[in-house]
This record gives sequence, structure tokens and C-alpha cells, in this order.
Amino acid sequence: MYQMNPTSLFSGRATDYALYRPSYPAQAINTILEGFDQRQHLIAADVGAGTGIASRLLGDREIKVIAIEPNEEMRLAATGHPMVEYRSATAEVTGLPDASVDLVTCFQSFHWFNPSPTLSEFRRILKPSGRLALVWGIWDEDDSFTKDLERLVFQASNNIAGLPSRESMVSALLESPYFQKVRQTNVPYQQWLDSQGLIGLVQSQGFVPVSGEERQQLVAQLQKLYKQAVDSSGKVCVVYRTDIYLAEPII
Repeated sequence: MYQMNPTSLFSGRATDYALYRPSYPAQAINTILEGFDQRQHLIAADVGAGTGIASRLLGDREIKVIAIEPNEEMRLAATGHPMVEYRSATAEVTGLPDASVDLVTCFQSFHWFNPSPTLSEFRRILKPSGRLALVWGIWDEDDSFTKDLERLVFQASNNIAGLPSRESMVSALLESPYFQKVRQTNVPYQQWLDSQGLIGLVQSQGFVPVSGEERQQLVAQLQKLYKQAVDSSGKVCVVYRTDIYLAEPII
């Protein structure tokens, strides 16, 4: 996927991304930080930070965060945070000094990177005692509404057919000469959205159409799906499984 110009893929989607992309459960952040002492002294590089959703969650834990995001629109759409500094750089070339960070995180982003040079770069910038965390919020197909939503998005995103799977990116970590002791866990999460939020969530996806007849058709399908599942509060529930992969650098 890194060959598909991911730096500019989300241009024009930043507002929807900032407003409607899900957050991450507190337990996921707890898992990533488990075992770190004196967290107020930690420095994290959140790579592919987008609009800073996860960067701010880390910042809320009194961690200094360097949020690396190459897309200018995404950076400009980010809400500021006193513990977060946004920088324009890439996963493959972060511009950070050797052994300068305690934690590298990739929330919903690692699949956009060239895995071999990226993992080498992450190893370079991590302290020997550091940690890498790869996180994905996955639509839970065990929930019927969420499964139907995923189906609509996949049908509308013709370009994603045949792309490398997330599993292949995890394999890159497992086979990497730079990291060891990979462990995986997952945490459930729910996102409640009104009709506008549901459409905005889908429009924030990298491959769905943003104009023309195809977009109109997708919106109509989403509105129909919303009406079938909406509750008395006017919202629908999108169910996620937050997958977390933790690894330690090979010294």
C-alpha cells in the first residue's frame, strides 16, 4: 500500500477524519504503557499520526508526543494539545535522533508504510529499553450492523481489492531482524454515530468515492442501513476490535 502515494491519499478527507474517526479504548492505552515507570519523562513518536487522535490520548497520560504526519491537511485539522508536537516527516525517515524515544506507536497507519525501512528506522530511534506498538481498530464482523457497513465500504472501494492484508504487515514485524518478543492482544470498542456521523466515518476512508454518482449511491445505501439499525436516541453502534501488537527492539 505504500506504493499508492499514501501521503496524499487522505487529502480532502481531513475534516471527516478529525470529526468522525473513532478514538481508542483506555484499556488499549493502558496496555501500551504497561511497565513503563515515570511516564511524565517518556517521549513517544506517534508515526502516521493523522489528525492526532491517538497522540492526544498519549498526551493525556502526561507523555511528550512527537506526532509525525506527512499530510499537511491532516496536521492542520489536528486539535492542539500541550504535550503533542506535530512534525512533517515520514515513517521511513522520521528525522529523529538515534535512541531518542521510549515508545513508537502506529495507530491505524503501519499498513501504509514500507515495512523493511520503516522497522529499521523505528529500531534506530528507539532507546534499547523502548517499545513498538502497532494498533488497528478493526470493524467487528461478529456484529451484523458493522458487517453490513464494512460490506458497503468494500463494495464502494474498488481500488482495495488485491491489496496486501494487515496480516502480511504483521508478518513483516514477526520476521523483522530489528524486533523481538512480539505479543498481541485486543480490546473491544464501540462508536455511536448519528446519520451524519456514519456518512462522515465512511467518507474518511482512503478509497471511497468523494464525489459524483458513486458517492451519491453510497450515501443512499448508508442512509438505508442507518434507518434499519437506528435506536431511540437517533444513533447506530459501530463495533470494533482494537488489535495491539507490542514488540521490543533487538539490542
